[in-house]
Amino acid sequence: MSDWTRDIDTQDYGASNRLWAGMQINPAVFFPTAFLSLCVVLYSIMSPQGSAAFFAGLRIGAVTHFDWLFMSAGNLILLFCVAIALSPLGKIRLGGAGATPDYSRLSWFSMLFGAGMGIGLIFYGVGEPVSHFMAAMAGGSAAPLGGAVGNADASRTLAMAATIYNWSLHPWAIFALVGLGLAVFAYDFNMPLSIRSTFYPLMGKSVWGRAGDAIEILAVLATVFGLATSLGLGAKQAMAGVSLLYHIPETAGSIIALILVMGGVTFLSVRGGIDRGIRILSELNLWVAFGLLLFVLVTGGAVSLMTDVATNIGAYLRALPALSAATDRADASFFHDWTVYYWAWWVSWAPFVGMFMARISLGRTVREFMAGALIAPSLLGILWLTIFGDASIAQIVAGDAAGLAKATLDQQLFLLLGQLPFAQITSFITVCLIMIFFVTGWDSGTLVIDSMTAGGRTDTSLRQKVIWLFAVGGIGVVLLLSGGLESLQAGAIAAGLPLIAVLLLMMLGTLRGLLTLHQRARG
Repeated sequence: MSDWTRDIDTQDYGASNRLWAGMQINPAVFFPTAFLSLCVVLYSIMSPQGSAAFFAGLRIGAVTHFDWLFMSAGNLILLFCVAIALSPLGKIRLGGAGATPDYSRLSWFSMLFGAGMGIGLIFYGVGEPVSHFMAAMAGGSAAPLGGAVGNADASRTLAMAATIYNWSLHPWAIFALVGLGLAVFAYDFNMPLSIRSTFYPLMGKSVWGRAGDAIEILAVLATVFGLATSLGLGAKQAMAGVSLLYHIPETAGSIIALILVMGGVTFLSVRGGIDRGIRILSELNLWVAFGLLLFVLVTGGAVSLMTDVATNIGAYLRALPALSAATDRADASFFHDWTVYYWAWWVSWAPFVGMFMARISLGRTVREFMAGALIAPSLLGILWLTIFGDASIAQIVAGDAAGLAKATLDQQLFLLLGQLPFAQITSFITVCLIMIFFVTGWDSGTLVIDSMTAGGRTDTSLRQKVIWLFAVGGIGVVLLLSGGLESLQAGAIAAGLPLIAVLLLMMLGTLRGLLTLHQRARG
């Protein structure tokens, strides 16, 4: 293996930045990204039905023809992360032997979880287990692994195994790969905190030119649509909660008003920066979510739900090989509509979640990083999904007084809480929790997009960050209103598909970087 480290030269990467309208930007990334995003928005406004049909076609084409690619890449990335953590490379400290973490473990993990998939777990934590349970009871291609027709116990087991599979190790491995690669090259090789830096061992100095610009453009577009999807989910569920609590109708105007309110809070968070904004909100998120979790656990049957945690982990591990299969699936509808869509969504999220992970992970060992970015959030996700999912399925089996089985995804969590004590209070707390997760995701995504379009700089003006904040929010609103959630989901899939190649090559570049650091440590 050639010693690529001998000629590391960033060629003054970032020097191509220009001052434009009071902003420091990299024109080769900023303008193509802004132009393509604007085209999507204008198309959605001018032709709502045509754009909705177009996005739906993109989604169907991607999940039908490239399902094997999404699944194979996810499996490979998970194996890579586990192997790196367990190997001697896991002892490498990000930033060198003397580097110390900037944040406590609690703050660090809170920010990792909040920027990752906190809002998604709240949205799908009841709806997905219920959907899979009903499908498994009915059987057919929409049921996980074919279902268990008429068998409530077996259907519950399948539903929880499938839900946990979609939300645990695989997605967090995708995020962790990007975070680790960026951290290695930024902290140990003094390169910009930029996606292109991870390609240096593979492409050399050409990463600072047009090839690197193309990588950054793709990453920014994926981030914009992935983040817009998350914001769309959060807005719909928060509005559902507000409607149930205060009988405010869910109209386009009310959703826009809610997003504007949350946009104002996000502005305050962006203004506060990571330490005074995201960190504080992330810690608040974790404590409020943990409190809600304990409440449902105690009022929903603590003994049985805690027993279900171990049962569900076992069911997940047993079903893992079958659920990971990339071809010849009997459950084609479940596979395409849930798992493949999720994998595309995780890939589209990976640049912004991974870059945020890297920004807050200086001083962690590779093994500690993987434990915090892969194992810990997976376990917390399993706990959340088990308590909310099993409590909901138990209500359905007992007679479904709340009507969970027929409710929309954004209403099901509130219907579950409505069957427990203090429903008005817990529903209000849940709406607040959704909004906080909404703000932390929007904030962290804004910071990352701003950095990627500014030549890797993190010291840009507040004005510049705010422009991206409202640009992302605007795209989410337009797509949500023109084509609904399906347009947002299709946009995420379309952006995530070509990004798979970037992640696979990033894996090779990161491996070469880690091997070089390991050789240096051995002298």
